[in-house]
Amino acid sequence: MRNFERPGRSAAYGSRGMAATSAPLATLAAIDTLRAGGNAADAAVVASAVLCVVEPAMTGIGGDCFALVGAPDGKVSGLSASGRSGLAADADWLKTSGLTGIALRSIHAITVPGAIDGWDQLLRKFGTMDLGEALKPAIRLAEEGVPVTPRVAWDWPEDTPFLAADEGGRIHCLKDGRAPRVGEIMHYPALARSMRLIGREGRDAFYRGAIAEDIVATVRARGSLLTMEDFAAHESTWVKPIATEFAGHEVLEIPPPGQGLTALIAMNVLSQFGLRRLAPDSVERHHLEIEAMKLAWELRNRHIADPDFHEAPVDELLSAKTAQKLAGMIDMNRALDFGTAMRSSGTVYLSVVDERRLAVSFINSVYDGFGSCVVTPGTGIALQNRGACFVTDPDHPNCIGPRKRPLHTIIPAMVRKDGLVDMSYGVMGGDYQPMGHITVAVNRYIHGMDPQEAIDWARYFPKEGKVQVESAVPEHVKKGLIEKGHALTSPRAPLGGGQAIAIDRDSGVLAGGSDPRKDGFALGY
Repeated sequence: MRNFERPGRSAAYGSRGMAATSAPLATLAAIDTLRAGGNAADAAVVASAVLCVVEPAMTGIGGDCFALVGAPDGKVSGLSASGRSGLAADADWLKTSGLTGIALRSIHAITVPGAIDGWDQLLRKFGTMDLGEALKPAIRLAEEGVPVTPRVAWDWPEDTPFLAADEGGRIHCLKDGRAPRVGEIMHYPALARSMRLIGREGRDAFYRGAIAEDIVATVRARGSLLTMEDFAAHESTWVKPIATEFAGHEVLEIPPPGQGLTALIAMNVLSQFGLRRLAPDSVERHHLEIEAMKLAWELRNRHIADPDFHEAPVDELLSAKTAQKLAGMIDMNRALDFGTAMRSSGTVYLSVVDERRLAVSFINSVYDGFGSCVVTPGTGIALQNRGACFVTDPDHPNCIGPRKRPLHTIIPAMVRKDGLVDMSYGVMGGDYQPMGHITVAVNRYIHGMDPQEAIDWARYFPKEGKVQVESAVPEHVKKGLIEKGHALTSPRAPLGGGQAIAIDRDSGVLAGGSDPRKDGFALGY
């Protein structure tokens, strides 16, 4: 129970339906959809489309998405809607290109956007709406204009120089050549026209029609390998989730190329240490999570890649033997000396549960702020730079290759108890995401926190040889971590954001939380 004398937020409660997103207009659109008779799949796509308008640095129709869908009977389906590189990105091209990496703003970081096909497939399999109907709220907001909220305004200036250097960025993503201020209205008429065309002609308008033509013409003029054939060949994939047992619950994640495996490995390591004996604000609890993530991270970077090209040994990595071996590497008195390089990113995560208890855990992203910062002048679409997650070592499973999906940081999560969905949750923030998944799970299932408390918790994250700690991490924890050899630093921005909806099967009540690090909220009815 939170201290009501201090600033904070209570968990949201409802019995019929609930939505939690990072923007008020998106949460409201999802709830409007549910109350009008739509289901959780409909509401998730509606909310995601609205987020593309109100949080354009974080997400867009030029990005990718993933989803976990929990049916009322407990069956969970996974949707992998990540885009691929061009067919021409072969070994000969790579050898002659001279590339030693794929830079964040490189034209070769732009992959085929997978989101629109993913939305279409989600609606076709689980929804009651078609894509045209689901896009209507976002189209209206893009045409009428939306006020810029505080966190969105805070993030925007960092990307302004890149947007200003791009024709489409200047036209569609800046206001009088600058980042918009809090409360200023932004209009996106070109994006509205693009969404209206998709709504009228379907997903093929994006992958085979005028929108694809505009995107391909824009990127090929800058040296991209992407072609109309690459767009026409794109298709999302329904996948079987991967899972592990944690604190008497089953935690499910999207399989590779997503990094959900990283979170599950770390949870298995933590399960070796009897976490219930440790106080939530103990130094030992923080140390264990940090060390488990370091170990899981090393395995992530060795194994996670497009499963069409490399099959990660998931069973072996999630085995008790691996968990015990990794746990044996942790010294409770001394930090491991790992310094793996990581990147930041821009993403939105949302969760929706409806009256029938269909649950959707959904995440959509353009990766870095405004993705590549290449915005198509005609269609107003900011193109993702997800290909920056490729490596260029030909011997590495995640090396860029023909029509290949890169390692992906965005990961929705879902939890089952006794075969039924117990919680739909996710934590955004690029490479931080698996760390966020384990911290929220520990808070919820070890320490009994409600979804809002679990998300509010001050965050910490091992990155590049140091541990980033938010300012709210208690001083005694910081001191204890330093004594164990952790080098602490302050993150440039709050660590991620997140949403969660828990289902109380006994009472029939939904409890939701939304991250105070963003502008949104959870709302039930």
